[in-house]
Amino acid sequence: MEEKRKIRLGISIGDLNGIGCEVALKTFEDNRMMDFCTPIIFASNKTVSYQMKALDIKVTYNGVQEASKAMDGKLNIVNVWKEVPNIQFGQPTEASGSYAIKSLKAAVSALKKGDIDVLVTAPINKNNIQSEEFDFPGHTDYLAEQLQGDSLMFMVTDTLKIGLLTDHVAVKDVSEKIIPRLVRDKVKTIGKSLMMDFGIRKPKIALLGINPHSGDNGVIGNEDDEVLKPVIKELTELGHLVYGPYAADGFFGSDGYKKFDAVLAAYHDQGLIPFKTLSFGQGVNFTAGLNKIRTSPDHGTAYEIAGQGKADHSSFKEAVFTGLKIVKNRREYFELTENVLKKQRIKR
Repeated sequence: MEEKRKIRLGISIGDLNGIGCEVALKTFEDNRMMDFCTPIIFASNKTVSYQMKALDIKVTYNGVQEASKAMDGKLNIVNVWKEVPNIQFGQPTEASGSYAIKSLKAAVSALKKGDIDVLVTAPINKNNIQSEEFDFPGHTDYLAEQLQGDSLMFMVTDTLKIGLLTDHVAVKDVSEKIIPRLVRDKVKTIGKSLMMDFGIRKPKIALLGINPHSGDNGVIGNEDDEVLKPVIKELTELGHLVYGPYAADGFFGSDGYKKFDAVLAAYHDQGLIPFKTLSFGQGVNFTAGLNKIRTSPDHGTAYEIAGQGKADHSSFKEAVFTGLKIVKNRREYFELTENVLKKQRIKR
């Protein structure tokens, strides 16, 4: 039976000159990890073998031509390319960006086909991935195009979850991007994810203000009064437990975030600075709102330590465990909601 097999966890290799391969290999160097899932790296035998040798990491692996042929109990490598890339640790090259995208595209294709159940993406460089074939600011935007649903960048740990109204948007453009429909959609997406992916029945969500001190009643901008407050009122009347807008500085400084299941920040740094300050190394970037599951570590390529064997794989390991938990939570959620629908049909 399909449900009986181990969860197949796909890994896109990230920038070959960064620490992506290192943190992935270190995670599965511990053979006990194979008890939880069947890991599948999208790269090539020769590429991974080179990284193992350079980093003095020993993992038994099995080369396959497609993810559906993966073997349980071993690290599997899907051979996406045959040539041997020139690896220059610490250098963001056009080639390393190109191979990162080849790996990502192959992994997403397998995810869409159902050959893997969850995707963990190793870090990429947003500059050297750009080409005529790939014109996206990063993983989230590409996945939003390839998969179904409304994507939300969701930074998560067991005790802190922060979603973003706007993610890779220049600060000067933030306020014009935040319109009532966007706020409405993101609150609904984050609420559904908390129920479906994290098992929280009645999620409480805090909305952070756009301006300092949430605008101080219009003294420092009127977006909070004119956009956020009316939407919060509307959603509250519809039964959503959403509160705010809260001034971001005091909210985190006073531990206000601990009273909520999730926080929705107005823009990238407003959410990620406190998140990484409070949980760096343990945090996970989860793309919520899509029909397929993707997680990633909360750090970048770390070129400055690439190839030296110094990379901490804690966040990558957390991304693996978070992805596996979400797979299980979604399966339970769909089983429960499906059973409720069946009972309703029988009653009629």
